[in-house]
Amino acid sequence: MKETNSIFTQLYQAIIQIIVGQNLPIKQLLISLLTGGHVILEGVPGTGKTLTVKVLAKLIKAEFRRVQLTPDILPSDILGTNVFDLNSRNFTLKKGPVFAEILLADEINRTPPKTQAALLEAMAEQQVTLDGKTLELPDLFWVVATQNSLEFEGTYPLPEAQLDRFLFKIIMDYPETTAEKQMLLNTQQGFSAKSFDLNKIEPVATVEQIILARQEVEAINFQEKVLDYLLALVQQTRKHPDLALGASPRAAVSWLKISKAQAWLDNRNYVTPDDIKMVALPLLRHRLILKPESLLDGVIIDGVISSILKQVSVPR
Repeated sequence: MKETNSIFTQLYQAIIQIIVGQNLPIKQLLISLLTGGHVILEGVPGTGKTLTVKVLAKLIKAEFRRVQLTPDILPSDILGTNVFDLNSRNFTLKKGPVFAEILLADEINRTPPKTQAALLEAMAEQQVTLDGKTLELPDLFWVVATQNSLEFEGTYPLPEAQLDRFLFKIIMDYPETTAEKQMLLNTQQGFSAKSFDLNKIEPVATVEQIILARQEVEAINFQEKVLDYLLALVQQTRKHPDLALGASPRAAVSWLKISKAQAWLDNRNYVTPDDIKMVALPLLRHRLILKPESLLDGVIIDGVISSILKQVSVPR
């Protein structure tokens, strides 16, 4: 456990060294990788969302594909299609970018619902069905979708059913002043994200080690009183006066898994209530829906989640 745990420490440090000046919650990204949960990265343009995922893929030697989603993208552009070969007189499968270990779906809210839905089976069941034939996706298969927090005109907001299939919604904010100054100094010295050679990055882990770490996370202990605490939090979301929709059973299962990952990263073989609380915001902020009157009153979803964490008593 300690050996694979140290690998994630190296991953954390390597990302910080390469992506200087980005205010990214790296630990949340690593937790989602540990559990195989898909992620939405949301932030204003230019905060390094795409570069961060590319760097992480290189650091673990994973097969990486990127799809720039636009209104004219079709499901076949993501999943693939059978193409007729005039020479052999047979159909051959041309696989789409979804057949990768890490898929970056850039600006997912700019593509129509039909194309968004094409990712549903892949994300939920780790498989794709083409012309009645089911094809398995790689063991690591991990989707990171990005979207900007501005310019919602002409976009297609993700439906609740698909949002619930994303483990985390991670907010990438502006970098702190000192970090942004360092980014400017690096640019002055010749660094450019466009011309940055990703092949120069030395991997610090392998896909096989990530899979092994996932197995170790599953073996983390979860005491019954801590499990009851998690369940009480889930139920509180369903009866909160400001919420029209609480956490789903899928959210509860995901909360259990990522609490284990949080404990594993802290080199413990058991989960504490603090582990549960630390992952609550990115887990719930895209799943809970405010009532219309609460929206009019200026209630913020992160504030509701924080209040729920305070309302439920912590087991001793």
